[in-house]
Amino acid sequence: MADKKMVEAITSMDEDFAQWYTDVVRKAELIDYTSVKGCMVIKPAGYAIWELIQSQLDSRFKETGVQNVYLPMFIPESLLQKEKDHVEGFAPEVAWVTHGGLNPLTERLCVRPTSETLFCDFYKNDVHSYRDLPKVYNQWCSVVRWEKETRPFLRSREFLWQEGHTAHATAEEAQERTIQMLNLYAEFCENVLAIPVIKGQKTDKEKFAGAVATYTIEALMHDGKALQSGTSHNFGDGFAQAFEIQFTDKDNKLKHVHQTSWGMTTRLIGAIIMVHGDNEGLVLPPKVAPVQVNIIPIMQKKEGVLDKAYELRDRLSNFRVKVDDSDKSPGWKFAEAEMRGHCIRVEIGPKDIEANKCVICRRDTREKIEVSLDELESKVAEILDTMQTEMLERARAHREDHTYVAKNMEEFEKLFTEKSGFVKAMWCGDQACEDTIKEKLSVTSRCMPFEQEQIADTCVCCGKPAKKMVYWGRAY
Repeated sequence: MADKKMVEAITSMDEDFAQWYTDVVRKAELIDYTSVKGCMVIKPAGYAIWELIQSQLDSRFKETGVQNVYLPMFIPESLLQKEKDHVEGFAPEVAWVTHGGLNPLTERLCVRPTSETLFCDFYKNDVHSYRDLPKVYNQWCSVVRWEKETRPFLRSREFLWQEGHTAHATAEEAQERTIQMLNLYAEFCENVLAIPVIKGQKTDKEKFAGAVATYTIEALMHDGKALQSGTSHNFGDGFAQAFEIQFTDKDNKLKHVHQTSWGMTTRLIGAIIMVHGDNEGLVLPPKVAPVQVNIIPIMQKKEGVLDKAYELRDRLSNFRVKVDDSDKSPGWKFAEAEMRGHCIRVEIGPKDIEANKCVICRRDTREKIEVSLDELESKVAEILDTMQTEMLERARAHREDHTYVAKNMEEFEKLFTEKSGFVKAMWCGDQACEDTIKEKLSVTSRCMPFEQEQIADTCVCCGKPAKKMVYWGRAY
């Protein structure tokens, strides 16, 4: 009974997906709730995933010339007010500091919801000539947005992220960087997180406050809802004009810089859970799994068993490996390893040692493989590679199976009433149609994909000539 108990504590995802998700993040000890409403503790198992995401993203950034910096977490109100659209977009979510100790501040300070205005203030004094450009900066930090509804990893009042902020001499360079970072995000999601994404542009209604254009990668979760997984914004010279960021160009004329910003957050951990998880708990892609190999000694009190387990651990030092030498039963250890998303379970007992073999169990397919101890290192590497590849393939197949096409409003409504997933449909470009769709069906435009298809000639909503094919969906 004890062995089953752990898994029974997880609600089935088919029964109640939201509760399943909460159960998994709590039982796998990724997060815990706190006395601060809407904020969470990221526990060691959750933070270890973030560190693996962070290190692999950071090295990719640096390969493209990005440098890390750190700016203050407080923004004076007067600074935030400088870009009208930007401040309006963030006003409802801003947290304010009004006192320093016991003394009221002469000017309120906003706790950063994002750092465009601070970077602009910084660039204004740092950029003088075309020789100072481009500035390609990123910061790893936390931001605060006073969300009404919160959910672990997906939406919390304080969350961790990276925010890139760049300044360029020309509009072309800024656009090139905007798309470069979006492509980097897409490659990272697919090759590291095993999550396939749709790349495209946001509509004006959905774009970032103050941006000329926002580009996004959209992923589909197991329950058919979309998750915006990374965004890249081209600001043109709007912020530069508001903040007077000017430089002397090669032709000796004063010009405004062109800027971009781009970000990914801890919600990626939520995406990993909702794309790959199952009713036994977490299934983690090997590239971001804190434990890739969990060695479980069977009959560990017998002479030589623990020693052998430690020997195997030392041999597998190229991987993230642990030995579960606790005094729990093997059945309990198996259930716990599954719950926590350990990629490979290596079972070794007296009979295995005698036969010079072990049993390897894959977390994603639960396939059990007998492996000679002489081949252990190469077999583990091979299984982890296969697992990484097949997890992406399964997620892509799930997305294809849950992507539909609607040529008119009747088909569109029917799909969103009966199915869950992405619906591809044509749009005239008028925000009124977006508003109507959202009001009627609680559905938003996810993106206008770079790979356009002509599904029909007319807008799915109003019947006027269509301009763009759009992915629509219900989203987190």
